[in-house]
Amino acid sequence: MSKDYLAEEVQAMPDKWNYAPHVLSLESSIIREILKISSKPGVISFAGGYPGPEMFPVEEMKQAAMEVIDEFKSNALQYSLSMGITPLRDTVAERESKLGFPTKLENIIITSGSQQGIDLCARAFLDPGDYIITEYPTYVGALQAFNFYQAPYASVEMDQDGMLVDQVEDAIKKHNPKFIYTVSNFQNPTGITMSEERRHALVELASNYNIPIVDDNPYGELRYAGKPVPSLKAIGGDIVISLGTFSKILAPGLRIAWMNASEKVMPIFERVKQCGDLHTSTFTQYMIYAFLRAGKLEGQIQKLIKGYGQKRNLMLAEMEKNFPSELTWTRPEGGLFIWVEMPKHVSGSKMLPKAIEEKVVYVYGAPFYPDGRWDNTMRLNFSHAGPETIVEGIKRLGKVIKDSL
Repeated sequence: MSKDYLAEEVQAMPDKWNYAPHVLSLESSIIREILKISSKPGVISFAGGYPGPEMFPVEEMKQAAMEVIDEFKSNALQYSLSMGITPLRDTVAERESKLGFPTKLENIIITSGSQQGIDLCARAFLDPGDYIITEYPTYVGALQAFNFYQAPYASVEMDQDGMLVDQVEDAIKKHNPKFIYTVSNFQNPTGITMSEERRHALVELASNYNIPIVDDNPYGELRYAGKPVPSLKAIGGDIVISLGTFSKILAPGLRIAWMNASEKVMPIFERVKQCGDLHTSTFTQYMIYAFLRAGKLEGQIQKLIKGYGQKRNLMLAEMEKNFPSELTWTRPEGGLFIWVEMPKHVSGSKMLPKAIEEKVVYVYGAPFYPDGRWDNTMRLNFSHAGPETIVEGIKRLGKVIKDSL
């Protein structure tokens, strides 16, 4: 006869449950772990890819939220289509068209952050053991997503013009990859932008072998110097799956992004998305639609370009003053990051505890490489900290680096 248990009497050992082996092998995001340190009082963080909080259009978003309730009422609080609400998709398609590639409603699916777009691509294409071509280094969040699906990597090295496309064909022939993943504009982590010549060459290769290019493009509109280059989507059309987001040009907490792809593949992405979250937040989609409809986004982007451009220039100037001559670093024309290379005997991961003692943090470079090599690198974010904090933080970091040399 069964006993009537009280909850506190139930014997359970969750740590002994039969989890999937590949889940147990997942590692926490190094960036998220370092951000826990960043939250401590007095610590200056160059670690996360955080936008500057002073840049958020708080009052405008408050107004948009009120308009949504007044105008759309219960519809804004209801379930909605997996592809996203039609007004927002239409507006995104119109913006994408103005940015260089004719786009229709049918080409757009709204995602819960561009990280979900990365995950949708992984879910749609990957079986365990399927290869992906990536830049070397590449975005650590993408590696996390792809690792979940047990993907190995065919990594392609970079120079100042981006991915070395002449290495791509050999990687295709050797590994038969499911897709090519790139951050073509102001790359995370290096800040490098792929040249127009390389873009054309990559599209030609992808087209010849019928392999899709996943272009993760969260920073493309944040250019502070140099001349714009056509997007991979504008050059490659349907061979390119482009990922965009409002996280970097509006606010990341909204978690609204989009995927621009051939309408022929959209039913697949729609079904895959339904397995994950049914649909992206209805209310937040309407908020962004109201903000865009009011014509406020372009002014917001110009504000970001001015503010982040000044921070970039300041950080580069302070690095020149405070960093030893043995170091080299990128001078990104846009985006949020500067990539630093130190002498090979200097370990970015081993140096971090010393930096923490000086109350300054960064992300060391090894996790951005699929094979975890090149620990003599670091990524610095210049968008989040204020000017005075940038000056003091680079001064502290320069001292730590000099001591480590």
